[in-house]
Amino acid sequence: MTLAMRPPDACPALVLNADFRPLSYFPLSLWSWQDALKAVFLDRVEVVAQYETKVHSPSFVMRLPSVVSLRTYVSHSRAPAFTRFNVFLRDSFTCQYCGSPERDKLTFDHVVPRSHGGRTTWENIIAACSFCNIKKGGRTPKQARMMPARKPQRPTMYELNERGRAFPPHYLHDSWQDFLYWDSELEP
Repeated sequence: MTLAMRPPDACPALVLNADFRPLSYFPLSLWSWQDALKAVFLDRVEVVAQYETKVHSPSFVMRLPSVVSLRTYVSHSRAPAFTRFNVFLRDSFTCQYCGSPERDKLTFDHVVPRSHGGRTTWENIIAACSFCNIKKGGRTPKQARMMPARKPQRPTMYELNERGRAFPPHYLHDSWQDFLYWDSELEP
């Protein structure tokens, strides 16, 4: 296939579940143009909106999809993976001790230190800025007189998606607006 107009790499497709909601908000569920086309040809998605950019071969021309909807609903009932990113997202990318929103200074902290038998689990790990993490050291919150803003707990996929909505991506194509932020106020 050869390409026309703007480069296809600048044409990711927003992926919606069968209920027309994004699979995830943060990171926003996007597929490359290649993955989107493959899913179209395999009949796994319905094309909802398209870019002006086209791809073509000697016998075929197609506009690149900008929004696709899965034909089969994907349930969010599974537990989210325990990753550094998901811990930061659960804690809204904010230090749970001082409230600092400086993302580049975030680490994670064992609320009950490992030296005191603390484990690396959802219920014992929180986002903390490096200053607070060092200040707390190997002490418990009570010993350090540093109580977390929230008690850490295992989030659901729904909770992570809701938190992710507060962090919009740097790039939003106009065709995506109708499928993101359904709870935003409508213009008269």
